[in-house]
Amino acid sequence: MLNPHPTRYAELNGVLHDLVTGAQEALGGSFVGAYLQGSFALGAGDLHSDCDFLVVVRERPDAEQEAALRELHHDLPHRDGHWNRHLEGSYAVADDLRTVDGLGREWLYADHGSDELIWSDHCNQPWAQWIMREHGITLVGPCPVDLVDPVPDDVLRDRARAGLATLTDDVLGWCPPSIAWCQRYLVVQACRSLYTVRTAQVASKRDALRWSMMHGDPRWRPLLQQVQADRDRGFDPADAPTSEAMDEARAFAAWVAAVA
Repeated sequence: MLNPHPTRYAELNGVLHDLVTGAQEALGGSFVGAYLQGSFALGAGDLHSDCDFLVVVRERPDAEQEAALRELHHDLPHRDGHWNRHLEGSYAVADDLRTVDGLGREWLYADHGSDELIWSDHCNQPWAQWIMREHGITLVGPCPVDLVDPVPDDVLRDRARAGLATLTDDVLGWCPPSIAWCQRYLVVQACRSLYTVRTAQVASKRDALRWSMMHGDPRWRPLLQQVQADRDRGFDPADAPTSEAMDEARAFAAWVAAVA
């Protein structure tokens, strides 16, 4: 039975119902279950969040199933409403999802708000496995712990450290430094990576930011407070950061990489 109230947003619950029933129809017997991971699973989802999902499948979709899924995701973002444009997630092959041995294999992936599916390893990462197992919200299907084995601490820590080495270049390679949202995103991603290195767990953007304020070097507190206070500004291409704010973000990311 489909979970009728997986989030506190009635509209989003309706969009998830359409996503799941559409996926079930497209996949038939290959459908295993559907789940929320990401910020909503971590208890931090709000109107500024995307809604991260995983639909678990028995095997890679065949040509007919893939075509039906592409049609579903081409339609969803063009419907009236807010949340239909803020879905992000993948069709996870069950054997890949089970252990870290399957990390990095490509799944059909819907980028945030996109109406096209691509093959990507975006969601096939250790932090997604960890959130799915430890905090995943079941929309329909088996309990997440029956689908995902525990993620070893060293895998989480090593991936977080590796990502920090190129974090600034990676983020600003797709997110222009002329947009204030990108300055905030860089800071928050550094906080999340540091949290994972120190705890071998995964935190939401909000909670990682707060944790960094408490446990990080006090010199960065004004920057972290600025990022927290500006969250409600959302993504606005015309909203530019000050040069000082972007310089501080770059310096903070470099400091996190060094101490991690």
